[in-house]
Parts: sequence; C-alpha cells; structure tokens
Amino acid sequence: MSSVERLPAALARRIALAAQGFAEPRPDTAVGTRQLRRLTDRLAVVQIDSVNVLSRSHYLPAFSRLGPYPRAALDDLSNRRHDLFEYWAHEASFLPVRLHPFLRWRMAAAEQEAWGSMTRVQRERPEFVAALLERVRTDGPLKASQLQEERPNRPGSMWNWHAGKAALEYLFFTGALTATARTAGFERVYDLPERVLPADVLHAPTPARGDAVRELVRTAARALGVATETDLRDYFRLSPADARTAITELADAGELLPVEVVGWNRPGWLDPEARRPRWIRARALLSPFDSLIWERPRVERIFGFRYRLEIYTPAVRRVHGYYVLPFLLGDRLVARVDLKADRRAGVLRVQAAHGEEGIERPEVAAALSAELRDMARWMALDDVVVVERGDLAPELSRAVGGPPFAG
Repeated sequence: MSSVERLPAALARRIALAAQGFAEPRPDTAVGTRQLRRLTDRLAVVQIDSVNVLSRSHYLPAFSRLGPYPRAALDDLSNRRHDLFEYWAHEASFLPVRLHPFLRWRMAAAEQEAWGSMTRVQRERPEFVAALLERVRTDGPLKASQLQEERPNRPGSMWNWHAGKAALEYLFFTGALTATARTAGFERVYDLPERVLPADVLHAPTPARGDAVRELVRTAARALGVATETDLRDYFRLSPADARTAITELADAGELLPVEVVGWNRPGWLDPEARRPRWIRARALLSPFDSLIWERPRVERIFGFRYRLEIYTPAVRRVHGYYVLPFLLGDRLVARVDLKADRRAGVLRVQAAHGEEGIERPEVAAALSAELRDMARWMALDDVVVVERGDLAPELSRAVGGPPFAG
C-alpha cells in the first residue's frame, strides 16, 4: 500500500484557493461572457440568496475573482443563453447546464428530498399541482405572484408560501418546471424545461444515481482542491452514505488521493490535478454565500477564521454586523467588514470593520480601501464611508480618505 502524502497546512490552503479561482491575477481587459463561463464551470455551484443590502449574492463571486465586470453578462448566461440553470444544489443555486442530468435523481426523489409545504400540497391537492403545470404548458411562463392564492398566516416565516407557490416549487424540484429568469424583484419565473434548456442537455441520458453522485463528488473535488469527506458531501448537499460510496470508488480509480493535512483532525482527499501554487496574491471581499467560505468548519480548519452569519441574530447580540464579508489578502482572511449599499446616497457604507489578530493594520487597511473603492465603482456608487465601529475602522477611514475618529 502506497504511503499517504502529508501536506503542510499552508500548501493545503493555497491548493484550496487555487481550486476556487484565486491563483490567477484578475484580467486587465474587460471581462465578458467567456471569462464568466469559465469561472462558473470551475465553481460548478453559485449560490443564490435574496438579501440585497449590498448586492444579490450570486453577483459577488465573479467580482471577487475577476474584479469589475458587467452584471448583465452573468444574467445573460442564465436568462438568455441558458448556459446556467437554477436548481437546488448546495442551496438554491446557478449551475452549468452539463450538471442537469446528474441531478435528475434528486428530482425523481422529490418525496424524500424536498420539504414540508412542497410535498404536502402534492399529497393533498395533486389535481391543483397538475392544473398549474398544464397552465404553464398552455399559457407560458408563470410567477407565483400571478396566482390568486391566500398566503398562510405564519408571521416571521421565510417559507410562508401560499399553496400556489408551494405547488410551483414542487414542480420545480421535480424538474417538471425550471426557472427561465428572475425578475427585477428576484422572483422566480417558471417555465417548461423544453422551452428553456438546450435540447442536447434535455436529451442526454439520465445516469444511475450512483454514477450521478460520483460525478457530483468528482466535480466538488475539482472545485475544492483538497477536502474532507464532509467538505465533498456538503458541496452538493449529498447524503453521507452516497458521498462515502462515491469517494471510495473515485479513490479506487485514482481520481481522489488520500492525504493528511497538518492541523486537520480528519483525513483529507486531494484532486490529483489540483494546482499547487507557491503563493497566492489575492485581494477579495467574499460574499457570505461564496463557495470558498460557505462551510464554516472548513473555513476554521483552513484559515483559522471563525465566521458566522448574523443576519438572523438580534441586532443587540451581533458581534460583527448584519451582512459581513471576510476580506482575503494573499492567502489569508485578514479582516471582515459589514457592508451596505446606500443607493439613494450613492455611498458604499462600511458599517463596521474588524481586523484579525496579528495583522499589519496599515497594510490591510490600504488593501481593503482599494478593494472597497473598486467595489463602489462596480456598483455605480460615488464614495466609500466608514462608520466608527470595529477595531479596524479608524485605520480604514484614514485609508479611504475619511476623517480620523476621535478617542
């Protein structure tokens, strides 16, 4: 039996960053569809989230890796070209259309894989669900807001769907409907797959579940570079049994290599084709839903950075803020900023800025200031304003050209 390679923690970190697209310099020419397609193919999953205090989350990973780019070009990949399709992967996500056949097992297993209100409406009102599908078939694309259905009285629930929305979501989960677009208000527009997805994708044979899961784990391994079993499973939210079987099969075929990473308390798996860069010279603000950081235990293991999303934490109990983005500099997460796009005032507001222990504060503040100014220009905002909250706020305010804080 061959020995298991032992990877230094710093090398594992660089491998992970390279796999996620942070090893290459940002383009020095205008970014277009080609670069965006290449990036989404690399990441495989771009998570969607409705929070818009800064930006819709799915726009941010491309900015983090490529710098300023036209958002319309990303919209074009999903809404017009349909190189991307929307489905439940990690969470609600945009994915390359090549992965559609490999998620059909999940569509077929909706009764086990979907949740509450979706399966309930199918069990209790199957004729209603069938009628909605026929309506889309006959009348064309449909939004849930077009349905005259009473919304249940469950204040405070983010899944407070009326029966029509639940039925459309059930049809979406099963693959009977797909999303043809998102409205300006971020509402999903449903249509038949044959009117949205490329014919060659729809006509591709459906793999057996085991084969499909193996491809999803293979895809996750390429996107992660080096990972634990849990990391690989989490990328597409696979069951432990399915993921474990796929990992064993890929390892037996030499498509995953077992490794020990210094400081990790569990075995690792390495993509044999993963890049091993000697350094990473990244500078990026990361969405809370970026695939580099969406699995918080992995973030702690790789970066020594404890990160929690505090959107649903009462304001008085928040430590770092409402919509906090970690700041990547080189191969380290060195700071975090709570950001808000004040569109009416034309300002990118830094509601709080916190630095990590041991950083070179002037250097981090200068780099973060440059990244914030790039983000503000990309978002068509005129200025960056730093609020006096957080230990890095005074240095950052000076770096962006704002007044120093007293006291």
